[in-house]
Amino acid sequence: MTTASYHRAPGDRSIDEQETISSGVFVYTIGLLLAVILTATAFWVTNTSLLWAPGIPLGLAVLAIAQMGVHVVFFLHITTGPDNTNNVLALAFGVLIVTLVVAGSLVIMANLNGSMMPPAELMDMQMKY
Repeated sequence: MTTASYHRAPGDRSIDEQETISSGVFVYTIGLLLAVILTATAFWVTNTSLLWAPGIPLGLAVLAIAQMGVHVVFFLHITTGPDNTNNVLALAFGVLIVTLVVAGSLVIMANLNGSMMPPAELMDMQMKY
C-alpha cells in the first residue's frame, strides 16, 4: 500500500485503479447500514429506562456526531487527502458559520429577558407608588 491510499475515503476512485460499480454500491450500503444502526440506537436511547436520564442528551450528541461522520466519509467522500483540501476547508468553514450562528442565538436568547421592557401593567403600578 502506498501512503496515498491512506488519504482516500471508502468509494474514492483513483485514475490508475479501476473499481467496479458493485464496490461503489457496497460502500454506500455499508454507509446506509451504519446510518440506520445509529438512527435506531438514537431512538432506543430516548425510549429506554436502562440509561441514566441526565446522560441521555450527551449520548444523543455523541450519536449525532457519529452520524455526521458516517455521512461525511461514506456519502460525501470527504477526506484529508491532498486532492480534497478544498472540500475539507469548505466543510470547516460551514461548521464555523453554523457554530457562530448557534452560539450567537444562544447568547441573544440568554440576554433577551433582561433587555425586555416590563409589561404596561407593571409600569402603571410603579408610577402610582
